[in-house]
Amino acid sequence: MTKLKLGVLADERPVRMTIELPAAAQRDLVAYADVLATETGTRIEPTKLIAPMLARFIASDRALAKARRAMAAGQPPSE
Repeated sequence: MTKLKLGVLADERPVRMTIELPAAAQRDLVAYADVLATETGTRIEPTKLIAPMLARFIASDRALAKARRAMAAGQPPSE
């Protein structure tokens, strides 16, 4: 079994955005959706993967977390 970073996606109220992706990124999303469908048994549109992937990336960015903590404490983010 493949260990993907995403699992079943939460159903949340969306905010509509329009973006352009390179063709290679779109092919990767389709491939990821195919593997995810095999793993979870649920087919999902590849475009629905973008938000949770982005959220996962942001949540795992330690430098961003540190900068947010500094800003919340009233300090400028360090370089």
